[in-house]
Amino acid sequence: QVQLVESGGGLVQAGGSLRPSCAASGSISSHNTMGWYRQTPGNTRELGASITSGGSTNYADSVKGRFAISRDNAKNTVYLQMNSLKPEDTAVYYCNARFVQGIRPYNYWGQGTQVTVSS
Repeated sequence: QVQLVESGGGLVQAGGSLRPSCAASGSISSHNTMGWYRQTPGNTRELGASITSGGSTNYADSVKGRFAISRDNAKNTVYLQMNSLKPEDTAVYYCNARFVQGIRPYNYWGQGTQVTVSS
């Protein structure tokens, strides 16, 4: 089992910044992809940004140039630096970790952290 613990969400004014983090513990493979997804009421969960254990990143078009994802492999922790926040960034942000061990895929989610951007 893998546990993902998120912290660092909150309320911020438009144009501000937040830096949530997500720490993974348990039986997580050293070769994994971690990321942040976001979800608003009535909508599907969508990718914000992801990063592999090798450092390759992927961003949704809506956050490119404003968000930066990074990780500390020694701590199994991923960070999301969110700058120039907009009201439309308001959502619950979920940490995700996925990897394959043998032939079996694993996919884990954190409990979510609320990010609210006021106009």
